[in-house]
Amino acid sequence: MDQKILFVSDYLRQTDTVSALCRRYGISRKTGYKWINRFAEHGAEGLFERSRVPAAHPATTPYIVRRRVIELRTTTRLTPGARQIRTLLQQRYPELSAPATSTINKILRQAGLSAPRQTKKRYDRDPRPLKQSSRSNELWSVDFKGQFKLGNGRWCYPLTVMDDRSRYLLGARAQQGTDLRTTRAAFVRLFRRYGLPERIRSDNGTPFASRATAGLSRLSIWWIQLGICPERIPPGRPQHNGRHERMHRTLKQHTVRPARYSMAAQQRCFDDFQNAYNDERPHQALAMTAPASHYAASPRPYPARPPDIEYPGYFEVRRVANSGLVYIANRVVYVSHLLVGHDIGLEQIDENQWDAYFSFYRLGRINLPKRAGGYCRVRV
Repeated sequence: MDQKILFVSDYLRQTDTVSALCRRYGISRKTGYKWINRFAEHGAEGLFERSRVPAAHPATTPYIVRRRVIELRTTTRLTPGARQIRTLLQQRYPELSAPATSTINKILRQAGLSAPRQTKKRYDRDPRPLKQSSRSNELWSVDFKGQFKLGNGRWCYPLTVMDDRSRYLLGARAQQGTDLRTTRAAFVRLFRRYGLPERIRSDNGTPFASRATAGLSRLSIWWIQLGICPERIPPGRPQHNGRHERMHRTLKQHTVRPARYSMAAQQRCFDDFQNAYNDERPHQALAMTAPASHYAASPRPYPARPPDIEYPGYFEVRRVANSGLVYIANRVVYVSHLLVGHDIGLEQIDENQWDAYFSFYRLGRINLPKRAGGYCRVRV
């Protein structure tokens, strides 16, 4: 304010031109003339900062409409949502102009009658197309059938694994949870008995996927080390694993209704079902023959330890540091905290573009920042 008054005083004394005064006070000519015009119209009070709030709000929802929206929300027996409230407004109060659904949602939130829906953070989608299988052990499918309570009150989480081509039920394991250690132990038993498949298809739940880069989890990283490609169906699309879901319906019908008293008794029930499903039950998709007549174990044995990962000679190999970072051309790239201590391969696509691989599995693309020392991450 003092600067404005001094500027106007110098202007009135005609000590210099307006342009020179603006240069002296470090302001633009537009601002200088604005101060001069305001002083001429309103005096010294015109130099005070004015509120930028608009004088009128033509888009404001009328009070009567807001009140009707709140009444419909609170007095209706079944609490209606924004779309239902808009329809009720049009039906009961045709003289009022019904606002948009987004406006009704805003009115409800301001009145404390609704909260914004919490969006669930999604896993990175697997960009690889799902391929059908043409022979046994080309594709296994895995899932946890919905948990249920046993007779003793404990929860049971059945882990089921099936060969996609032959519909052979490889395992139905009663587990106390979906933790990594128990699930990995179940797969070790399957790998030792049936060998290694080429691909394993799962949903996006734990422990098959995580929110890490490319949706990888510690379990899927172990699969990749064994030369098995993890496949994930799109989120919210169980029909992409329809054969497995259909098997679950039969499993539930014969083993869960009713549930057994203990985990051991439930496992015996699963074992009996597995034998009958594989050896006795005719399958319509197999020309009314049993799955066991179409399945043979994999020729790839389960190794004592995962083989060392090798990359082509034209790849740049980087070891992932403790913070999940690698360094490329003086740039910092976040890969994944799950790959700490592992080597990844980098294939240069363009001057500042690299494709990142863990073994044969493509993690995503790296777009390096232009300046040295910049930070980026792998994008699927």
